[in-house]
Amino acid sequence: MTHEQAGDKPFGYGHQGTDSTIPATTGAIPTLDRRVPTVTRSIPVQTSDVRYERAATKVETLIEALPWMQRYHGQIIVIKFGGNAMVDPELLDAFASDIAFLRYSGVKPVVVHGGGPHISRMLKRVGIESEFRAGYRYTSPEAMEIVRMVLGGQVARDLVAAINEVAPVATGVSGEDAGLFQARRKTTDARGNQVDLGLVGEIVAVNPTVVRADIAAGRIPVVSTIASDIDMPRSALNINADRAAAALAVALGAKKLVMLTDVEGIYRDWPDRSSLAAFITPTELRNMLPTLESGMIPKAQACLEAIDGGVKHATIIDGRVPHSTLIEVFTHEGFGTEVTAG
Repeated sequence: MTHEQAGDKPFGYGHQGTDSTIPATTGAIPTLDRRVPTVTRSIPVQTSDVRYERAATKVETLIEALPWMQRYHGQIIVIKFGGNAMVDPELLDAFASDIAFLRYSGVKPVVVHGGGPHISRMLKRVGIESEFRAGYRYTSPEAMEIVRMVLGGQVARDLVAAINEVAPVATGVSGEDAGLFQARRKTTDARGNQVDLGLVGEIVAVNPTVVRADIAAGRIPVVSTIASDIDMPRSALNINADRAAAALAVALGAKKLVMLTDVEGIYRDWPDRSSLAAFITPTELRNMLPTLESGMIPKAQACLEAIDGGVKHATIIDGRVPHSTLIEVFTHEGFGTEVTAG
């Protein structure tokens, strides 16, 4: 059996024909750092039982996941759910299973969701045109009512119900609850130019008390990205879900931020698909900001804000792939583009 290092994840385990091997750990597995492999030994087993072969393959997969379970056991991981995965029933079910798996494997998942496709559909239904400026949805007072209704009333309800079907501990939380997200109207784009975005907010304060209470009670918080206007407390602001997830990850001291989107990750030279970056430094990403597509800018900013705030890992993954969250968290290959502190 050969061991090959993939990226900076721990070594995988081989399995061929009827001469299979069952890997076992030697002693305690140390706390993982990137690019540090686990120490393994192989126990040869001779068998022609096809059922055993299938079972052994499953065991190998579980053993591969063990170091990552150890790394993230008891740790908070914030997962931003968005894009087409929100409107595809099969992808929604796969995501709900992923969140349940994280919860029962000892991770403390916190889900932050947007609702772009749902909002666009409802705005069209009521005759309000969707307009995007600098990567953000322009939000008029009329549109804000729709945003508030869709995020808190439809998307949150559907997502909580899907998770509760497999792990009956999910609960919905609005960014307006207990002062969770407090924001001020956003007036500039990523380059510092003045822009009118309507009732779009920039988070200025996070009070995660309500989310911490859910985590302490063993629940899975599902957070809607609406914020209270710090200048007009009875008013609400539409906030970008990627950046809200980053702000919450920082406030919670999360170990990792994962953002599901509709692309494979960050490309160094778009549209050259071979330029997809598996890993990227904060400095390189910061320099790339002016060249990114407008829709990718908030996601890149969210990664940088999370890393700058103390989150160790921030990853953009393709939510169109079933179980992409588990692939990223629990396999040595990982998934998408990861920004890593240091």
